[in-house]
Amino acid sequence: MRFSLTPKETSFYDMFAAAAENLVVGSKLLLELLGSDVSTRAEIVERMRAAEHAGDDTTHAIFHQLNSSFITPFDREDIYSLASSLDDIMDFMEEAVDLVVLYDIETLPKGIEQQIEVLARAAELTAEAMPHLRSMENLTEYWIEVNRLENQADQIHRKLLAHLFSGQYDAIEVLKLKQVVDVLEEAADAFEHVANTVETIAVKES
Repeated sequence: MRFSLTPKETSFYDMFAAAAENLVVGSKLLLELLGSDVSTRAEIVERMRAAEHAGDDTTHAIFHQLNSSFITPFDREDIYSLASSLDDIMDFMEEAVDLVVLYDIETLPKGIEQQIEVLARAAELTAEAMPHLRSMENLTEYWIEVNRLENQADQIHRKLLAHLFSGQYDAIEVLKLKQVVDVLEEAADAFEHVANTVETIAVKES
């Protein structure tokens, strides 16, 4: 790691860790959605919305700290990119749950549980990785595994689309379900963006 005699603002590390832990909360709510019936989904939406608001608060705190700090632990553009990507993931999770309720989708398509399980694993890995930003150690396996998961998510997404267009669903239902699975795919992409940003930071700091 690069040696510096200049003190740096360290609260960013705690805020990144909090943002990542919040993604674990969001992924668990997605998993809960899978086993829910229509009558309980509105309550899941409210809890997801609360988690999304908590994520927004953390993101705003990071940006505020970024604007008020003279010295930062790593490049400002990387702090901004990391915070924005973490926030994007929660936004996509919240959007997916909201769409299921707004579109009154009774039965989710077979295979979507695999998509959500990939997101849950990526959330766990991201939460485990964020504390390592302090030392920039033991992060390589994290970004390699998240990139592998994103490739897996791509395959699952393609299979889901093939299933949706198989003729089993009517046109309106296809449009509704496709929007949900597309948003979940965007969440997987955003997890990869977080991992790529962490890799960029680690390379710069090495």
